[in-house]
Amino acid sequence: MCMVRSNIGNQIRGRVPTRFARECDLFDGWCKEPLRRRHPARNMAGESRRKMTACVRHFLKLCLLFACAFAATAPRASEDAAIDTGAGNLLVVLRESRGSNKQDETLRPFGKMRGVLPDGQEVDLDISWYKFLGDMHIRLVFDGGQTMQSASSEDLERLRLSPEEALKLAIANLRRVYGAPAPQPWSGKLMQVQSGATDLNSSYFLDREFWRELQAPHPEGLVVAVPRRGGLVYAPASDEAAVSNLRFSAAALYAGGPGARLSSALYLFKDGRWSVFQPPQTN
Repeated sequence: MCMVRSNIGNQIRGRVPTRFARECDLFDGWCKEPLRRRHPARNMAGESRRKMTACVRHFLKLCLLFACAFAATAPRASEDAAIDTGAGNLLVVLRESRGSNKQDETLRPFGKMRGVLPDGQEVDLDISWYKFLGDMHIRLVFDGGQTMQSASSEDLERLRLSPEEALKLAIANLRRVYGAPAPQPWSGKLMQVQSGATDLNSSYFLDREFWRELQAPHPEGLVVAVPRRGGLVYAPASDEAAVSNLRFSAAALYAGGPGARLSSALYLFKDGRWSVFQPPQTN
């Protein structure tokens, strides 16, 4: 295993399976419940309270030490297990390319990148990352359940796939494993896209057939925001009020929503193609 050095940020991180995660509105307190402060019994003497607090602290320290010791000695089979690099396990994720504003959706490879092995040695990596649109790029990956492994150019050659073919296959696998995307009411006339894996909702931005079906009754197209990896929201381009609401909501979520942020731009899907509707932030 090696670490990829990149100045584009948003490195691939371990993903806890969310297939059975509850659906949540992105504005539903951002799925956070407030913690209620518990007060000690008012009839407890001060000395008793101090003794009780000392005992609790000692108990928590023991629990922490036990947890650390267990974590250090526990088997790491999930990390050491080889990830399936077959065609049926290929997925795709979207990530942010800060400072970019690519105007077309042609896939352009990043080329070789520098990586660091566990022993500190630097190597060149030819990974399947492609500049996509606006301030976003795509990464072809193999799904490891808890982690994702970037596919290399050699992997695509082995599977006899071009980048475009690999993207289509990855979307088909995404639908097969995590289900078809489902539009759900969000706020006002805005809609959000949900799937069987919350952290992969943004990947359905790449499901062109899904967007063709959604756009059919809207000849002027759909304006789409993907401010967070788990957030994919859209509105009809013909509805000025809804688009205005989308601008505000997307900016708020990008600035401080749940999960990792993805894109500060707005996109237009029309006639089967994507374009930048509102450019990404420059800072």
